[in-house]
Amino acid sequence: MRWTYLLLLSLFVCVPASAATTIPNEVQMPGTQPGEVNIGPQNGVKRAIDPAKQCSFCHASYNKSVEPGHNWGGSMMSQAGRDPLFWATLSIAEQDFNGSGDLCLRCHTSGAWLAGRSTPTDGSSLVSSHDANGIECDTCHRMTNPDQSEYKGVQNYPFIANDKQIPATGNYGSGQYVIWPGPGKLGPFANSETKHPSLQSKYHRSADFCGTCHDVSNPVTGDLAHNNGAQIPLPKGKYSGVLGSSIETKAAFNNFPYQYGVVERTYSEYKSAVWPTFKVSDYLTLPPDLQAGAIAVAYNKAQAAGKGGDYEDGTTRFYTCQTCHLSPVTGQASSTLHNKPVDRKDMPLHDLTGGNYWAPQAIKYLDSQGKLRLGGGLTADQVAAIDDGVLRARTNLTNAASLAVTGKNVKVTNLTGHKLISGYPEGRRMWLNVKWYDNANVLVREDGKYGPLTVTLDGVQRQVNTLLDLECNNSRLYEVQGAVTKAWAKQLISMGAPSSLPLSFDRVTGKVTATLKSLVDSNKYSADSFHFVLNNYVASDNRIPPYGMKYAEAAKRNALPVPYCQYGCPSSSGVYKYFDNVELNPPSKAVRAEISLLYQPTSWEYIQFLYLANKRTNPFLADEGANLLDAWLNTGMAEPQVMTTAAWACPRGISSTGVCK
Repeated sequence: MRWTYLLLLSLFVCVPASAATTIPNEVQMPGTQPGEVNIGPQNGVKRAIDPAKQCSFCHASYNKSVEPGHNWGGSMMSQAGRDPLFWATLSIAEQDFNGSGDLCLRCHTSGAWLAGRSTPTDGSSLVSSHDANGIECDTCHRMTNPDQSEYKGVQNYPFIANDKQIPATGNYGSGQYVIWPGPGKLGPFANSETKHPSLQSKYHRSADFCGTCHDVSNPVTGDLAHNNGAQIPLPKGKYSGVLGSSIETKAAFNNFPYQYGVVERTYSEYKSAVWPTFKVSDYLTLPPDLQAGAIAVAYNKAQAAGKGGDYEDGTTRFYTCQTCHLSPVTGQASSTLHNKPVDRKDMPLHDLTGGNYWAPQAIKYLDSQGKLRLGGGLTADQVAAIDDGVLRARTNLTNAASLAVTGKNVKVTNLTGHKLISGYPEGRRMWLNVKWYDNANVLVREDGKYGPLTVTLDGVQRQVNTLLDLECNNSRLYEVQGAVTKAWAKQLISMGAPSSLPLSFDRVTGKVTATLKSLVDSNKYSADSFHFVLNNYVASDNRIPPYGMKYAEAAKRNALPVPYCQYGCPSSSGVYKYFDNVELNPPSKAVRAEISLLYQPTSWEYIQFLYLANKRTNPFLADEGANLLDAWLNTGMAEPQVMTTAAWACPRGISSTGVCK
């Protein structure tokens, strides 16, 4: 018993100097497990799936505008193993709960995870030559629907990734993928003639497929925290709440992923909206303000198939993740080497682009400095692919929203299939920037100003660029704020977490502003924090809902706005508004304004946290916060992207004294 107690205590005590070599039960989740699929070693390194390099022989270097290879190579899926933000975040997660790095590795380096290289859980067993590309072709093209409705992938008790009912409903989230054990590659087409066996999979056109990694839940808080890290806590009997209890009792093995441990809910946001059942061919029935941006781009691209928006084979095309993020192009999926590629008008472009234009720049910078944790020595082709991916990300952002000014009101409309903004929430933000000018064209006031802030870093003052007014007075800031509750802080300390653990830092001085103990001793319900593996509470979420987002479905999936009574405050049977109306507050001398909607993928406040929170006790991860800071400071500080713009002018004209009538 004493050794069991010491093992459990080691999950939290101070900052472990070495990572876990056994995955804690709190971290394990259903799906195909490490070592359960195996295609044999390559150069002495165990492989569970084929490397992207093998796929590139046929699927790359023949037409960069449409080929899978080049476009995937510029995506963050391809760069997931190199991503310095991933490594810096993993460093803090490992400090906070030893072994939790496995959560990160199973999504960011799926091939390595399946091959058993996720232990130690700090990633120190990863092999750069095999694992740097993160999410490779074979991960997706061997994924099966975990409900087993098409192909039966590998899932053995107790790691069954569905509800075990007849018919079963799959677990779609948190990297709980189920892998096809055979040699065939799964994809959406029935008429592929390839060197390898090809199997048609309806799952590959389903948003459920993408939900596998784009709904992220934390099984640690899901099982141990008093509220299960959820907006709606789990019923008794659906979790253990006991550190070290058996896998079968854990929350991850008794619930769907969306029911616990909120981290990221992109897929659930989409599932709560009208889009899963909205046909692309019905585009012209949408409200006029939604016939624009990404929604219009998806509709127009789908017309090339000649089916009014449906797939070329006649299958109904709905607004799914793939409709926007693997948009249809005309071309061939491979070269003629070994294959007989079909000319298609709806071939999915494997660009997989989101809105992250900064991380690729950080990757290139750290590669030039010899500081990439994994996958250094980028080739000219890889750099070209990354640069193209950055351009696509910026274009995506310009299609994500619209602004419309009426009187003293600006309307911000969500033109995506999920919340605006979405994805991994920490450090991401969107806001309105308003520049007011008088009749002499002199700037009177700037709301939502982004600019230099003098901070102290390692005892030295320097300037960084950030959003200067975090309250965004006279403007609007859209973001998610995660937090640790007072009750959970008490639990953590009782389980061995250091009471002095910093939860937040002053963004100017770098001094600790909250610890576990200060929270416990306070009269606050929670304290804001960037500790994603410890956060068990969404303190605020004012991001704009997608079209037709149903209260009931969003509540079920822990995807509600916080507080929930925003965007129309619907009843339990109602839907949220897909836009925000922001009242402008013109200065007395202003006669016009330039309004910009800005997006920043990685803020100074998050970069600072990842730097200061890293205690540098794990030799393998000691420099990741410093490397990320170095990259951020030397690549433009993730300068905000202008998503869209609008203009305001005096509604009734300008008086003879040069002010608004």
